Order: sequence, then C-alpha cells, then structure tokens
Amino acid sequence: MSSPETPAPAVTVAPADVRYPALSRGFNQRWIARPEYVRMVTSPRGVVRALSEAVNQPAVDPARTRVTVRSGGHCYEDFVCGDDVRVILDVSPMCGMHYDPDMEAWCVEPGATNWHVYSHLFPLSGRTLPAGSCYSVGLGGHITGGGYGLLSRQAGLTVDYLYAVEVAVVTDRRTVELVVATRDSPDPDLRDLWWAHTGGGGGNFGVVTRFWFRDPPAPPRRVLVTARTWSWQGFTQKHFTHLVSSYGEYFAAHQDPATAAGRLFTLLTLTHSNQGTNNIGLVAQVNADGDDPGDEGVAAMLGFLDTVDSDAIPTSGPMLSSVAEHGPIPDAWKPRLMPWLTATQALNSSGENRCGKYKSAYLRRPFSGRQIQAMWDYLGNTHYTDYTNPEAVIQIDSYGSAINRPPRDTAVPQRDSILKMQYQVYWRRPSDTDPGDAARHVAWIRDTYQATFADTGGVPIVGSRTDGCYINYPDVDLNDPEWNTSNQPWSQLYYKDAYPRLQRAKARWDPLNIFRHQQSIEASSDPAG
Repeated sequence: MSSPETPAPAVTVAPADVRYPALSRGFNQRWIARPEYVRMVTSPRGVVRALSEAVNQPAVDPARTRVTVRSGGHCYEDFVCGDDVRVILDVSPMCGMHYDPDMEAWCVEPGATNWHVYSHLFPLSGRTLPAGSCYSVGLGGHITGGGYGLLSRQAGLTVDYLYAVEVAVVTDRRTVELVVATRDSPDPDLRDLWWAHTGGGGGNFGVVTRFWFRDPPAPPRRVLVTARTWSWQGFTQKHFTHLVSSYGEYFAAHQDPATAAGRLFTLLTLTHSNQGTNNIGLVAQVNADGDDPGDEGVAAMLGFLDTVDSDAIPTSGPMLSSVAEHGPIPDAWKPRLMPWLTATQALNSSGENRCGKYKSAYLRRPFSGRQIQAMWDYLGNTHYTDYTNPEAVIQIDSYGSAINRPPRDTAVPQRDSILKMQYQVYWRRPSDTDPGDAARHVAWIRDTYQATFADTGGVPIVGSRTDGCYINYPDVDLNDPEWNTSNQPWSQLYYKDAYPRLQRAKARWDPLNIFRHQQSIEASSDPAG
C-alpha cells in the first residue's frame, strides 16, 4: 500500500509517443491539449525535479506557457488541458496510501482516486473519506476543492479530516521546494498553505504530493439503497412541481446528522424530457442495521419515499437504464440492504468519455416557484422542445446536515446549505478536429441555468436563498458579464469571505503565478488582504 522505497523514475511522454494522444486529454473530451510533453511522476522528489525542469525551460511555442497538474483528469474546464498548456505533470502513478505513525495520520497520495480510497483504504483500516460517487475522480483535485459524497451528510467533507499536506512550490527564484504544512503549524504562512488546500481548489498554489488525514470516519456497516425512475411520458407540470418542491422541503426539515433522516443522502436527476422518452432518476442511501420497518434507517428511507414518491405523482419504476452519470441499478426499486462497500461499488460510475459542460449552485432554502417553473420550461417542456439530448440534466443532491456543523477552519465557506445542484450536458465529438455540435449543447445549459436564477442576475448569488457555486464544478461563464449580470464576481460565488486569505496564500506560495488558469486565485499585493 505504501510507496516503494526506491520509486520508479519519471517518464516523459512526447508527441511521438504512442501514449501521447490519450495523456494529452482528460475525462472531458471537450479539452485536448498539445503540450511539449506530459511528465508521469512517481514520487515527491520526482515532482520536485520535474517541476524545476518545467519552470526553467524556455517555451518552444510562446503561445503555450502554462504548466498544469493532473491527478484523475476530471477537470471540467480547460484548466489542465488547454490550448496554452506547455507541460502537464501527471501524478496519477502516485496512488499509494499507508498509516504514518510520525503524523499519527493516514497518508494518501494525490494520484489515488475515490475508488482507491474505497477499495484499498477501507479494507486496510476500516476507515474511509466522505468522497464522491464517481470512482475515477482523482483525490488531488477532489480534496483540494472540498470534496463531498454519499457519506457527507453524516460525516462532513473530505477536508474536515485533513491534517497536513505536502506541496511542491516554486519560489521567486524559480527554485522548487517541498513544503509540509499542517493544521497546527506554528508558522502562520504554513497554516495558510494547509488551509488553502481545504477548499481553495486545485491548480493554484503548487503540486500536492501527499495528504494526511487524522481520524477519518468509519463508514456504516450496512446501508439501504434504492434506485428509481419516473417516465416523462405522462409526467405533468403539476407532478414535476410536487416532486421538486417536496424533495427540497424534505431536506430543509431534516438537517440533524444524529438522526437517520439527517444522514440520508440522495441524488435526484432531472433529465431533459426529450419528447417524453427519457426518465427522471432518483438514488437514495441511508445507514441501516436491518431491513425491518422498525429499523431507524428503514423508517427514514420509507418516510422519504412516502414524501417524494407519493400518490401525487405517477408510479416510479426500477432504474433499468443509465440516467446521466449513473449506470442502471435494476434490482433496487425496493430498498435493498447491502454492505457499505458493496453498495458503493454498485453506485460508482463516471459515465463514458465524452464532452461536457457543467454549472453548480448551493441552495439554502427549497426551490421557489419561479425556479421550478424555469427548470420545467427548459427541460424541454416549453423551451428547447426540439432539443433531444438525453444527457442534458439538472442533478440535485441532498446536502448539509453534518457538513453544516460548526467546522474546523476550512476554506469551504458554504456551510448552511440544504441542497447542491449540478447542471450537466454531454455530447460526443466525431473526431479530435471536430468538436461536434458544442454550441447547441452549451446554449442549453447556459440558458437553463440563467433562467433558473433569473431573479439574481443569472447566477446563484451569495444571498438568503442561494449561496454561490462549487469550485470543483468550475464554470468560466461566471467570469462573463453576458451570463453573470449580478454584482458578485466568480471569486465571491466560489469563496465568499475566504477569498482575501486565499489571495495572501497565493502571493506567499506562488509568487511567480506559475499555477494559473481562467479562475485561479489572484494574488493579493496587500499583506492584510
């Protein structure tokens, strides 16, 4: 499980290499880079050497100057694989994990994925991280943005357990240093560097080479899982309004992680209606000791289903086919009791490799009538009726509960929301030189999102009903006054009042702005922020 004592040397993948076409792109096929080379690094010292070489080499093409870092490759924008990228440092070979007695913490390398945590850390330790449902997401990005998942309503965010981080940083002399920053470091600059990695996002300060987690949570022994769908055929606006409003109201009323209902985690996937041929999807999971109706978890699951999947809407059916990123789970219409790891494996999916565009929102209150109306309209019922993409979806995740407990000091400022939204649209490109009908798909997601939040400038502002956006679902439209007509910039939507401290950390630890992209932290020249 631990890293080998003598790690393999870094491997350079140049354009003539058979591996280059695959390694110059990530999960999102929308972005294909043409770097001078991709460097596969295998150890912290290897990262130092590779980064030092990269930042001290002259660029062959002056239009390609950025050095970027990849772990799992799920970046939703062109922050890692862009036209201006000169070198990609790929840390995916660094995927070990072991207990570190000196730190009194579990050490996890940044190239490990969510599935490494579930399939390796859990069997070894009986512990896990409350991380995401997509198995192939790399921890290097997931953690630094404040990762969450199906256990977060009972255990909080991944960063709530982060004790220390090791980062390769570039000094103002273009030298590279390997720095360990801990939560309780006596040096305030080091504490800021640790804190910046508890929600500040990846690609901002340096290359993470190791994380350490103290007392990560134990997952439940067994969970109760259901997976259901409703056909759009015959699903009226009244049905839709009941489903979406009752879903939001349920989670507004169940925010105590000491209760089974407060630990219940769900994903509601509202697909484009596609002239009635698609299905709306629902996945729900809760801790359970048995399958008797007297069990607290069973009672919570049945109470939730009575509220949402009630007689007020058409009868649901089993999930027989894929719904957005979720593969079919055909045998779980009736809530099914499974060991936690077995259930996690059943729910794990990342979908196919395809092009995508994404947006996000935190909700502090249930949906307003105008928001529900906008979602109904733009899911193909009165707008985009001739748009027939089954992979255009609005996903609504339950949120809050343990996430909203008074937290340790982290850079994630959204700590009183009840729901988290992810707008997603996917399409295929015919070839590397043909992006497909990207404009049409991007237009749908932009218009749908802007209509949902029309009352607040087309974005979910930091306000009484909404609380901004999630940095791990980056959206460069937030920079664009055509799509963000509010008075809140992208930095406030992601970071709120945490942004000045992040700017100070940026100025201290990345003085040359080596790690930059369209929404990277902008360094502050004011020591006070």
